[in-house]
Amino acid sequence: MRESDVQNSIRLALNPYAVIFRTNVGKVKTVDGRWFDTGLPKGHTDLAGFRKSDGKAIYLEIKNEKGRLRDDQKHFINTMQRYPVICGVARSADEAIKIVTGG
Repeated sequence: MRESDVQNSIRLALNPYAVIFRTNVGKVKTVDGRWFDTGLPKGHTDLAGFRKSDGKAIYLEIKNEKGRLRDDQKHFINTMQRYPVICGVARSADEAIKIVTGG
């Protein structure tokens, strides 16, 4: 399964539990030749948002079954895990629900 398919299934599955936004990280060249930077730090997770029950921040990196974390992604997740937020790596909707609900 493509990572984008996993990400979409997770976004749908988390709807009862959280408000989730897809984040874009990186630079792209615009039609007129300028570079556009999303402004998010390198390694920022694919999905971010908050849990509906208590407003707790959520950061989820999404990978398919073969996907591996880059060093900057590991660093971002390790940094976020120092704080009272929900943060983790999910490879399926079920895994994401467990991370978000603590189940």
